Amino acid sequence: MVGGGAFLIDLGLLALLHDVFAVPLVVATPAAFLLSFAITYFLQRAFTFGTEAGMASSAVKYTTLVAFNTVATTAIVAAVAALGLPWVVGKVVAVGSTTVWNYFAYRYWIFAPSRRPAPPV
Repeated sequence: MVGGGAFLIDLGLLALLHDVFAVPLVVATPAAFLLSFAITYFLQRAFTFGTEAGMASSAVKYTTLVAFNTVATTAIVAAVAALGLPWVVGKVVAVGSTTVWNYFAYRYWIFAPSRRPAPPV
């Protein structure tokens, strides 16, 4: 649900920026993406993964992933638009791609459970 909500926020912001305010796609795409990702970080941390991982550590890892995803998303949306397809098609392709690798990055890297030794029995 968090991911779906983030997608709707991202898509809505992109449509608002590009279609309503005529912000160029290469500026509107990363702006909408970054805003929705900031919201998603806190929701994923609190609700989806309920992590005890340190805030600083997970924030640095998350920021690294955001940087990668911003470049990937912008490239995918721009490439699809350059092919003459509507930008929304590129956005859906980008979201589908990032969703897959983000889940694994969140689960096993960013919000990974702490590796505390098992208590003695």
